[in-house]
Amino acid sequence: MTAYTATVTVRLKHGVLDPEAETTARALERLGFELEALRSADQFEIDLEAASAEEAGERADEMAERLLANPTIHDYDVEVDER
Repeated sequence: MTAYTATVTVRLKHGVLDPEAETTARALERLGFELEALRSADQFEIDLEAASAEEAGERADEMAERLLANPTIHDYDVEVDER
């Protein structure tokens, strides 16, 4: 078994209201920053042991599907790195 860190990034799908990002975007604009768009995201880092990076990714993907993301309103990405 090898040690991996799977990073799951969860963000709202396009078209779903994101009040946190809207508030932050307005604050950044008041500070003089120009931006086209801003989206908020949650990131989870999961340390796990697996036989391969592919297996670690599959397990992290299942975690995202079952708990970390709501597939109705969220998109997510999984990246796996060996520790």
